[in-house]
Amino acid sequence: MAVKLRLKRMGAKKAPRYRIVAADSRSPRDGRDIDTIGWVNPTTDPETVHVDAEKALGWLRNGAQPSDTVRNILSKQGIMKQFHEEKVAAKKKA
Repeated sequence: MAVKLRLKRMGAKKAPRYRIVAADSRSPRDGRDIDTIGWVNPTTDPETVHVDAEKALGWLRNGAQPSDTVRNILSKQGIMKQFHEEKVAAKKKA
């Protein structure tokens, strides 16, 4: 089962809210998810983002692939850099 970190659209018409979820890559965009990692509210100025860093890092360590948009969100939060540094440190140990 290939797991992806991606956005799941919630909210009303013309008032979107998104959840950042871990989901099977074969499931539909708004379908069943495995775990909720955070949320995004793009209607506020500036947009509001909340991400549980430990959950996100846990999924990345287990091989989950983020979508392009989720990768950008995680990069802005500093989570992708932290994940990269962990990988480099583990490689140096080995």
